[in-house]
Amino acid sequence: MVRMTRVLIALTSHSELGGTGRRTGFYVSEAAEPWAVFQEAGFDVELVSVAGGRPPHDGLDEDDPIQQKFLASVDLDHTPTAATLDPTSYDAIFFAGGHGTMWDFPDDKALASLAAAIYERGGVVAAVCHGPSALVNLKLSDGSYLVDGKNVAGFTNAEEAAVGLTDVVPFLLADALTARGAVHHPAANFAPQVVTDGRLVTGQNPQSATLVAQAVVAQSPRAGSK
Repeated sequence: MVRMTRVLIALTSHSELGGTGRRTGFYVSEAAEPWAVFQEAGFDVELVSVAGGRPPHDGLDEDDPIQQKFLASVDLDHTPTAATLDPTSYDAIFFAGGHGTMWDFPDDKALASLAAAIYERGGVVAAVCHGPSALVNLKLSDGSYLVDGKNVAGFTNAEEAAVGLTDVVPFLLADALTARGAVHHPAANFAPQVVTDGRLVTGQNPQSATLVAQAVVAQSPRAGSK
C-alpha cells in the first residue's frame, strides 16, 4: 500500500502586531485555501505551530465557506510544536503567512530544522505571503541558506507600504530574503505571484495561496494515493 502524501501547514503563534495594540496571527485564508487544495488532492494534512496549542488568527472572512470549513474541520486547539514531529513522516511543509510570522518564524530553530530535513529528504518546502519569513534563517546541513541562489516570491516592500506596516514589522521580508542570496521576484501589489524553483515554492500574497498549494500538489507523484 502506498502511503498517502503527508503535508504540514505551519502556523505562527505570535499575536501582537508590534506596538500598534492590534492583534495578528496566521492569515486564515492562507491556511484554509491550501488545506482545501491538499484535501482535494487526497493528501493527509496536519498542522504545526511555533508554540503549540491554539495559534492566533487574523483576516477571517466569516462569509467564506472554505475558511469556515477549515476552522470547523481542523483541531486548532492542540497543534504540536515542530520539536515533537518526525520529518521523515512528511513530504512537504507549507508555511502559511500572516504578519505574526515575522516575529516568530525566523528564530524557531526546531521549525527550521524540520523544514530542512523534509527538503533534504526530497520533500517540498512552500510558503506564501509573510510565510517565507521562515526561510530567512533556514540553513541546510551544509550550512548554506536554503534560499541562497533560489528564485522566490514573498510579500513585497511596496505591499508592506500599502498596508501601512513598513515601520511596524521587525524587518522587510523581501530585503531579508535578498540578503540571504535569494532572487526576489515582485509582481504588482496584491496580484497573484508564484515562483517555483525546484522543490521550493513561494507566493507573494494572500491572492497566491491557492496557486502555491496547487504547485505543491503538482510536484507530488502520489497525489490521491491511498
